[in-house]
Amino acid sequence: MKRVTAEDLVPIILDGYRHGAFPMGDPEDGSLGFYTCDPRAVMPLEAGALHISDSLRRRVRSGRFRITVDTHFSDVIDRCARDRSAENRTWITPLLQKTYVLLHRDGYAHSLEAWRDGRLVGGLYGVAIGGAFFGESMFSVPSEGGTDASKVCFVHLVERLRAHGFILLDCQYANAHTRSLGAVEMPIETYAARLERAIAMRVSF
Repeated sequence: MKRVTAEDLVPIILDGYRHGAFPMGDPEDGSLGFYTCDPRAVMPLEAGALHISDSLRRRVRSGRFRITVDTHFSDVIDRCARDRSAENRTWITPLLQKTYVLLHRDGYAHSLEAWRDGRLVGGLYGVAIGGAFFGESMFSVPSEGGTDASKVCFVHLVERLRAHGFILLDCQYANAHTRSLGAVEMPIETYAARLERAIAMRVSF
């Protein structure tokens, strides 16, 4: 049986996103699965939908972090792919990591980076297709002055998507973190209809 390569996975993963399925790898055996969920979590992109606490607003305005876009994608995904703990293993397997790097090369995967004193202290990445952005993972390094760095990147991401005409920011599963920022849940049928409209759009990241 032919061994699946990152090059093989690129069109498969893009097709999955277009149909509402996102990939996740098994940290134990490296196998890859595609998943969906009902309801689906999204971050509304209408003005005022993003919930920014007073402390986060001050952090954004302070200029504490220098934010860049697509300058160090490989470094961002490398940091995102590290295990958080023995119980919280990463789903970004080496094969998936290579695949996302290829998706970045092809103009689909994008990253935002947060810098402090010349060090990469936070970031996030995801995949853009048409007017849809599929958020995948983020990281921050508080021990190096990166407290709230990933949240600041997320604020910049929302502003960028809104300015460029995107209509869908997919968050997959809702959790306390995404809810605190304003993420909402919608039935999968509603999500599918919005996804169809979004991927048909011609906008650029």
